Amino acid sequence: MLTRNSSDVIVIGAGVVGAACAYYAARSGLTVTVLDRGPVAGGTTGAGEGNLLVSDKEPGPELELALLSSQLWCELAELLPPATEYEPKGGLVVASGEAGMAALRDFAAGQEKAGVTAQEIPADRLHDLEPHLAPALAGGFHYPQDAQVQPALAAAHLLKAAGERVRLRLGEEVTGLLTGASGEVRGVRTASGEVHGPYVVNAAGTWGGELARLAGVELPVLPRRGFVLVTEPLPRMVRHKVYAADYVADVASGSAALQTSAVVEGTPAGPVLIGASRERVGFDRSLSVEVLRRLAAGATALFPALAGVRVMRTYAGFRPYLPDHLPAIGPDPRVPGLLHACGHEGAGIGLAPATGLVIARCLTGGEPPLDTTPFRPDRFAAAV
Repeated sequence: MLTRNSSDVIVIGAGVVGAACAYYAARSGLTVTVLDRGPVAGGTTGAGEGNLLVSDKEPGPELELALLSSQLWCELAELLPPATEYEPKGGLVVASGEAGMAALRDFAAGQEKAGVTAQEIPADRLHDLEPHLAPALAGGFHYPQDAQVQPALAAAHLLKAAGERVRLRLGEEVTGLLTGASGEVRGVRTASGEVHGPYVVNAAGTWGGELARLAGVELPVLPRRGFVLVTEPLPRMVRHKVYAADYVADVASGSAALQTSAVVEGTPAGPVLIGASRERVGFDRSLSVEVLRRLAAGATALFPALAGVRVMRTYAGFRPYLPDHLPAIGPDPRVPGLLHACGHEGAGIGLAPATGLVIARCLTGGEPPLDTTPFRPDRFAAAV
């Protein structure tokens, strides 16, 4: 029975990953309390572009998670309202020279063996997909499985779709975990009091490491800052998610230094979103003119017509980075009753449904939908 102070499972974090965990847990028959020290989607989710990508992932466990999530997002799109702006528009990765095209061919060949659909687009056909692209590009690859949602609305509607089995408590920061005599989870402590439950899910995003430390375990989640430029509303100038080939390398890099690569996409509402940058500077939100300059230059190199378009605003967000670029998903054997669902870096929106399904199966003793070994939360401790 769900009461204000008890439930079957407590999810900490009301971003899209936490919302997906709550949704699939509730669908499995569990009662859920979702706690967040801020509003729904107040962290990484609210600062995201809403990308649901397979195109930027090399064969391996993250791609398997992304392919499962792609299927689940298609199912959710039938359930959630149109306001989530689910758009299966596909992605287009472009190369400026023949060396870049050769690298894209090799990358796509490996992905296709793993179940990704990738279609090579020769230079003279690029403008069929994107009429406003710059001339003289060497070609690209089209990924029809890539899609996009409005991330904050997707999180909110997932929580609403979970129904009466989910209680949402916002503006309540978790200050400690309650444990039993054998160290097992019994609930959490907040400034408003205690919330009881035999399971706690750490879906705290960039603060996942901090929450893990409250439980007495180490999870090396670090913030990786990124900026997004938002243009004035436009007629549909950019039809797909379009990015330069070097974006894939930037995603896979562990460097703390500033990296930028051109990523441009339109939205159903009209504005064009421009990224992407990555740097590890802690939680510093200071505006970086150098980053904005690089983003604007990269975008206009791909779409020259954007040079005459006004940027209405810019914002920063923090991706929850783990050193091996894989999220932590599943039970933590060091603390019975504690599960993690964090560390997705910039892919959390895309990977949220599969993460939520895995967590729900763990909670109910069901068969995981894929091999969860690479996502073990204690893998970093084992490596020390």
